[in-house]
Amino acid sequence: MATASVAFKSREDHRKQIELEEARKAGLAPAELDEDGKEINPHIPQYMSSAPWYLNAEKPSLKHQRKWKSDPNYTKSWYDRGAKIFQAEKYRKGACANCGAMTHDVKSCMERPRKVGAKWTNKHIAPDEKIETFELDYDGKRDRWNGYDTTSYAYVVERYEAREAARKKYLKEEQLKKLDEKNNNQNTEAGVSDEDNDVDDLRIDEAKVDESNQMDFAKVEKRVRTTGGGSTGTVRNLRIREDTAKYLLNLDVNSAHYDPKTRSMREDPLPDADPNEKFYGGDNQHRNSGQALEFKQLNIHAWEAFDKGQDIHMQAAPSQAELLYQNYKVIKEKMKTRAKDTIFEKYGNAATEEEFPKELLLGQTERQVEYDRAGRIVKGQEILLPKSKYEEDVYINNHTSVWGSWWKDHQWGYKCCKQMIRNSYCTGAAGIKAAEASADLMKANIARKEAEDSPAKLEEKRLATWGNEVPDDLILDDKLLASALKKEDDRKREEKDERKRKYNVRWNDEVTPEDMEAYRMKKVHFDDPMKDFLH
Repeated sequence: MATASVAFKSREDHRKQIELEEARKAGLAPAELDEDGKEINPHIPQYMSSAPWYLNAEKPSLKHQRKWKSDPNYTKSWYDRGAKIFQAEKYRKGACANCGAMTHDVKSCMERPRKVGAKWTNKHIAPDEKIETFELDYDGKRDRWNGYDTTSYAYVVERYEAREAARKKYLKEEQLKKLDEKNNNQNTEAGVSDEDNDVDDLRIDEAKVDESNQMDFAKVEKRVRTTGGGSTGTVRNLRIREDTAKYLLNLDVNSAHYDPKTRSMREDPLPDADPNEKFYGGDNQHRNSGQALEFKQLNIHAWEAFDKGQDIHMQAAPSQAELLYQNYKVIKEKMKTRAKDTIFEKYGNAATEEEFPKELLLGQTERQVEYDRAGRIVKGQEILLPKSKYEEDVYINNHTSVWGSWWKDHQWGYKCCKQMIRNSYCTGAAGIKAAEASADLMKANIARKEAEDSPAKLEEKRLATWGNEVPDDLILDDKLLASALKKEDDRKREEKDERKRKYNVRWNDEVTPEDMEAYRMKKVHFDDPMKDFLH
């Protein structure tokens, strides 16, 4: 590892060197020693342990990783504040014109500007300050407490302790005064003025005052930002020493998980225990109740509002998010109340304290109903049709039936006049006859128009032209058939030799019976055993 030899090594030597390094890392071989006889850590990388070539290191060493240059004469002393070196009696040339000191000029003079400087009065010459120069190291230049006199802080501590003692003394006197007044009032009412009892009461009161100070048995004082400002904070430890730690409540391995880093146990360590007896039910018990639950709902509302396009962010503007959430709850409650009132107005409220009439509760009426011997109703109770919220049996525009009582050709209409227009006026039976006559006349006009516009019917082609079976009554012209056979030969010749195909080809889609017969005659039937002898 830390060898300084850079000479060429053979493959075998290199392999042995690697094996030795691995053994040293595994602890099977002793570590390498440097010039001073100290062990070199085998896990140090080679680029750190190998010395540069220009150092000409003969033995393994780590000196090249240490400081080569010696530290300058750094000092940890500080300026001698307020020290004076010389007190002159007369003004000297080049001294401060204000105070007469030689160590500074007028601009940097820290004395009060005199009405007439020492340069002209030649009186009250200030002594020269002690000028010191220190060479500080990196940490010394950046040490904010460099030169701080720790003994000066004792005055601060004494001042605060004196103030705290005075405050405690004042509080104790106030408490004793209140207790004395209370005891005097009780003695006056009872008419007892025994001095011994007063002394005993005073002792009891003093014991009470001391006991109030002793109640802070779990008081832990922590100093917060005191050495430069700030205040001393008091933190009360709510768990006394006799309480059992949460991770000791259930020692089962499969019980609630305890995270020692955050000191949290989310689940209940004793889920089967009586809830009235256990004092700890997991951290989730506090997260799902109280203000934690409200804060969770506030976060959820902020996320949902942001997804719906509102410019709201819980971390960036928490006050705005909380205000919007409060407005949202108020509006939601108003909408609930409005919907509830609407339902009550429409259907009524069965939970009200209004008493229903006895006729409705017991079903008793004064209407007379007659029955026959079989129990059937003869008179007195007619069949009641159910009513809906829509208007029924309302006839408009002189109609005797409602809209939708007639249906024809996928359209609704009135049955009384068979009209399809909703706001039309009823014409009765005369309107029905006029509509039928108009429809008949329209049909006749359409038929006549079609007869005039349709061309003469083409002569029907015989089906034998396109069919496979030739009827017996088919008559063919011999000349036309010979011409069709010749055309069929030419067509097949063109198919065999594409060079004879013309550039401009004209197609004729009219097929005559002779052309069809020629196609059948020239067609090769692959199933015919004599097909090879046809051509």
